[in-house]
Amino acid sequence: MILKTLHILCFLSFTIFIQAQTDTINTHMRVNWDKLSITGSYQNGYVYPTNVFVKGINVNSTIIEDYQAFSLKLSTQTTGDRLWEQLCKAPTLGVCLYAADFFNAKEIGYPFALYGFLNAPFFRLNRFSLNYELGFGATFNWRSFNPLTNQYNVAIGAGETFMSDAGLNLNYELTNHIDFIVGASFSHFSNGALKLPNFGFNTLGPKVSLKYNFYERPKFTKQVIPKFNPRNEWLVSTFVGIKNIIFDSAQINIIEKYEGVFFPVFGISTTFNRQIGYRSKLGIGMTLTYNSSINAQIAVDNNELSYVDGPISDKIQLSIYPSYELVTDKISFILQPAFYIYRKKTKNQSPVFHQRIGLQYHVTDDLFVGIALRDFSLHADFIEWTFGYRINGKAYRKHDNINN
Repeated sequence: MILKTLHILCFLSFTIFIQAQTDTINTHMRVNWDKLSITGSYQNGYVYPTNVFVKGINVNSTIIEDYQAFSLKLSTQTTGDRLWEQLCKAPTLGVCLYAADFFNAKEIGYPFALYGFLNAPFFRLNRFSLNYELGFGATFNWRSFNPLTNQYNVAIGAGETFMSDAGLNLNYELTNHIDFIVGASFSHFSNGALKLPNFGFNTLGPKVSLKYNFYERPKFTKQVIPKFNPRNEWLVSTFVGIKNIIFDSAQINIIEKYEGVFFPVFGISTTFNRQIGYRSKLGIGMTLTYNSSINAQIAVDNNELSYVDGPISDKIQLSIYPSYELVTDKISFILQPAFYIYRKKTKNQSPVFHQRIGLQYHVTDDLFVGIALRDFSLHADFIEWTFGYRINGKAYRKHDNINN
């Protein structure tokens, strides 16, 4: 029940961000339903050998190195009417239904995903455009790890995961309504360590697409971008999370053992930012974390595991980080390489250096919500759900008119 609740929260978080992306262009969507497009894509590529399951420790003793994927996208074309559209060179935004086949249905299943995406050009030249694309969403229908029936699949510990996708593509306008697109993308599938094991899948492959536009080619608005004046701001936020730990030495039923124990994590962060341009902020911050999984002690009662509280001082961690924030209207991408400057030394603890990578959505000029992954050495530690307040946020938006 706990695990299902956690997954529902995760997927609601991504739903919020997909809705948020739509909300950032709510006026555009209301008046530009005739700017819709539909795109069909096929992809066939490579699976990175990042865990023993993929490397061949599976039922067939075969390396899992190939996959194919099909996707269907519904998108809308912005035309540069607002400043943020100008800054992103009039991107397209939409939702994608994605289905993958790893040629091992017995152990992996046939996963499918729903995610929101942004596709924006580096440049346009006559009928050509070179674009980058970013997507975030949720994946379902995995055949996940089970200690009795699917004991080799240490890549996926639950039937649902997150999906992130990043790629490049070249778009050519075949006709006034049809585009031919070639490119490649990298995809990452993981549940953020909400349920172990969770080594994940990482894929890279070329992609070919056909796009049909239900509209005539639009004329893009060109306007002068006002000079930006750098400004400062403070962010104060709180976060909560959950960390799953499996205790292999526990003498209990094997199903209960691999369900593991869920430990709460929470904390507070503060960041000082200087916005150096319409789309970029640089800063420095500090996070105080209470992680109850550190030095965890467990008890067994009626064939069930439960954790035993230890000294609070064992669970406290203090970290500092430089911060970069990429702003796209109401949504920001956050990258924070961090270092622990205080924590109690324990056995098998994670490295001092770690990362926080996530998304923020500005509910108002001052309030924001977010979701971030804290990881180390390319392994997920836990997910943070964030609620925060931006001091001087209103001054930014009113001064720079980034929504206009």
